[in-house]
Amino acid sequence: MIHGSSSVTVAKTAHGVELQGKLRSEFDEDRLMHLVLDNDKETLTQGLILKQALNHGHRCFTPSQLLETLITDYRTAEKLYGKTLLRLATGYSAEYLRKNIKIPEFRKKVSNDVEQIQKRLEDRGLIDGEGRISDLGIELASLLLYIEELERLVPKRGLGGKLTKIRNTFGEREARIEFRKGLPYRNLDTRGTVKRAARRLHRSFLKQDLVAFDRKQRGLKWVVFVLDSSGSMQDTKIDYAKKAGIALAYRAIEEGNRIGLVVFSSKVLVEEAPTRDLKRILKAITVVSPKRETDIASAIRAAVKLFPRGKHTKHMIIITDALPTHGKQPEEETLKEVGIATAQGVSISLVGIQLNQKGERLAKRITELGEGRLYVVKELSNLDRVVLTDYYAVE
Repeated sequence: MIHGSSSVTVAKTAHGVELQGKLRSEFDEDRLMHLVLDNDKETLTQGLILKQALNHGHRCFTPSQLLETLITDYRTAEKLYGKTLLRLATGYSAEYLRKNIKIPEFRKKVSNDVEQIQKRLEDRGLIDGEGRISDLGIELASLLLYIEELERLVPKRGLGGKLTKIRNTFGEREARIEFRKGLPYRNLDTRGTVKRAARRLHRSFLKQDLVAFDRKQRGLKWVVFVLDSSGSMQDTKIDYAKKAGIALAYRAIEEGNRIGLVVFSSKVLVEEAPTRDLKRILKAITVVSPKRETDIASAIRAAVKLFPRGKHTKHMIIITDALPTHGKQPEEETLKEVGIATAQGVSISLVGIQLNQKGERLAKRITELGEGRLYVVKELSNLDRVVLTDYYAVE
C-alpha cells in the first residue's frame, strides 16, 4: 500500500480496470497493467512520480526544472513538489537533500539521475518533450491509484462491519415463498427446496417442493461524488480523497448503480454524468489537481444538473477541507443551492477533512438542510471507509 511517503508495495490481485482502446506508446494497455501487477520497479516508480505530480497540480512535469528549483531554493522546491515527489525523483529523502544539495559532487550525481528519469519518461511516452504528462502517463497513474485502493477494498469486501454486506443487484432476499409461475429462476432457493423434498420423502423434486426467495426490489442509486480541489487539498489530502472516490465508484458500479463526478475549486473543473463506465470516472479522478479557492455553491448546482428526472434515489457526497471562500456571500449562496437540490429530491452528505469549528457549523447546516449525514474526518486513512459508510446508508 502506498500512502504519502511510505514504501512502495503493490500486491497482485485478480481485480483490475476494464481497459479499452489502444495507447500510443511502446506498451499497450494490457502490457501496462501486467507491469504494474508484476511489481515492475521502474514502472511503479514512474507511476508514483506522475501521480504525485498531479496531486501537486503539475500537469506538466519537467524533472530538470524540479532540480533547478531544488538547487536554488530547497524550501520552495519542497512547497511546490512535496517531500514524496522529491524523494521519488531523486532517490534521496527530503532531509538528506536539504543538507547536501549544495555540495557540487552530490548535486552532479542527482542531476545525472534526474536527467535519466526524464529521458526514460519521454522514451516510454509518459511525458512529451515539453514535460506534459501524456494520456499514457495518466493511464499509468490511474492504474496505480486504482490498484492501491483495491488492495485495501477487495480483500475485506467492504472494509468490515456493516460494509461486509454487499447489496444484490436483483434485490435483497426476504422471506421464503412458494415458487410460482412468473418468478425468475434466480429467486429459487435450492437449499430450501432440497430440505422440503427430503422431509416429504420425495425421490425427485415435485412442483410443490419448490421454494423461492421473495426479493425486496431496490431502486437504482444515482450518486455524484463532489470533490474539492482547492489549493488547501494538496498532496496527502487529495490522494486519499481520490482513493475514496475510486472506492465509491468501484462499489456503486459493481452493484449496478450509477456514479458521477464533479470537481471544483473556485469554479467547476470537471463534470461527469452518472455512469457505469469505471474507466471514465477513474481517469477523471486521477487528473484532479489542487488550485485556487473553494466554491461549493457552484459545485452543488452543477451536480444537481447531472441527475436524471424521475423517482430514482439521488444522492450527493461532498468532500472538502474548508469553508466556501468564493463569491460575495459564499455561505448564504451555498445554503441556497442546498435548498434547491433538496427540493429536487437530491440528498446531500458532507465529509469534512479536519474542519475548524466554523466549518463544522456550516457543514452541519448543509447536511441538515440537505437531509444527509455529516462526517468530520481527522484521520485521512479513514476517508474511503467513511464514504462507503455513507453510500450504504442511502436507500
